[in-house]
Amino acid sequence: MTADVWLPIPPDEIEGLPEGPDYRFWNGAEEFPADPADCAFYVVPYMKPSPLCVRPLGRMSNVQVVQTLSAGIDHVEPGLGRLPAGVRLCNARGVHEASTGELTLALILASLRGIPDFVRAQDRGEWLGGFRPALADKNVLIVGYGSIGEAIEDRLVPFEVTRVARVARSERTTARGPVHPLTELPTLLPEADVVILSTPLNETTRGLAGADFLSRMKDGALLVNVARGPVVDTKALLAELETGRITAALDVTDPEPLAREHPLWRAPGVLISPHVGGPTSAFLPRAKRLLVDQLNRHVNREPLRNVILTTGASTD
Repeated sequence: MTADVWLPIPPDEIEGLPEGPDYRFWNGAEEFPADPADCAFYVVPYMKPSPLCVRPLGRMSNVQVVQTLSAGIDHVEPGLGRLPAGVRLCNARGVHEASTGELTLALILASLRGIPDFVRAQDRGEWLGGFRPALADKNVLIVGYGSIGEAIEDRLVPFEVTRVARVARSERTTARGPVHPLTELPTLLPEADVVILSTPLNETTRGLAGADFLSRMKDGALLVNVARGPVVDTKALLAELETGRITAALDVTDPEPLAREHPLWRAPGVLISPHVGGPTSAFLPRAKRLLVDQLNRHVNREPLRNVILTTGASTD
């Protein structure tokens, strides 16, 4: 039985790893740390380009688990066809909720209260007063109500919003209220003052926030994207921003990173952060806890957490 585990964090920096596997440190270096064919458990390097992350997959003929350290799996999907059948792909549910929830609230508050304008005024030595919108009393729509969407709502509650509407792929009921299906977006969008995108990127959500979606947003509404850049149609968003009808706060963009000359940098009413929802001081402790738990489960042949799909399994 192959026993190598490839980790993007040095194994001596992770307390509680189970005995048995041979731990190999690989965070995207040109040279592999060992023969990929001997890898049983591959932890994908974090915040690295997709081609680098999938580079060893075609040679991992005996791999059993591919574990991402991100909530999304779109960066590894291009390489899944190179894997043998039966490989479990797991995401990092539980790792990024705190950081992404914090950033979402920071982007909303900064956009509504005009913090970017204050920073620019400070650079000019100008005292810039004025009347700004508050988050209090706003209607908020969360599109993508998984664990990150739940964490965002947790952080919205103290701000006295009037209503939080929740949307996910399928309808369900939670302790906080109903989760609406995507098909109800046309009726929910016109009521929302703040629309938050926290969906995974897949066939259903790619381009979800296109011209029709954006046109249904109410005048003066704020679009916040902490999902993936391609969930928003950049051309359609630019057209709306140029009219001044809506504003946007984007932690992710399409393309990414944005070239210096890209018009999104200079569009009116937009705040851009460079995909920093996950990489904070909260990341490593939670990532290490996840890996210790998953690897102990793997060694002890217990069910893994966060299994998104199994290669070769029927989708019927």
